[in-house]
Amino acid sequence: MTTTTSRHMAIRNGRLARTAATTAALCFLGGVGSAYAYWATTGVGSGSAANGTMQTVTVDALVPGDTLQTSLVPGGTADVILRASNPNAHAVTVYGFSTTGAVTADAGHPGCSPTGVTFTPPATLLEPVIIQANTSILLTLPEAASMSTTSPSACQGAQFDIPVTLEVRK
Repeated sequence: MTTTTSRHMAIRNGRLARTAATTAALCFLGGVGSAYAYWATTGVGSGSAANGTMQTVTVDALVPGDTLQTSLVPGGTADVILRASNPNAHAVTVYGFSTTGAVTADAGHPGCSPTGVTFTPPATLLEPVIIQANTSILLTLPEAASMSTTSPSACQGAQFDIPVTLEVRK
């Protein structure tokens, strides 16, 4: 019986070893096959997107109800006040200002030429200026306008049109 039992044990151990080896081989091949399928698979499809068009943010002179806080005198500076209107359905952030032409006096002061008025936009903004969707705001640029001491006396009491462009981004 000792011989038979060891032979039974040897057959059992042999079957167990073959079963374990077969299971390990199947797991390995299954894993390799899955990895190959993952890396070798391709797909086909389509997609689309549309880019919206940003409307122009406008800059206007003062409107009724807006008031000036400072006056411009020869040799002095004054604040520049702008009304910026955002017609877009999203907020925009103002990143900079620039001038786009010559400063002119109002029609009631035809002798005020050349005005001697210059615009110096702020080099950087201390805080971001955000204009919410479909709104307008007043922007005050401290001491951004200056007047030469050689400006004609015909400029007394004039309001000046300073062409300003805003750089805005969504």
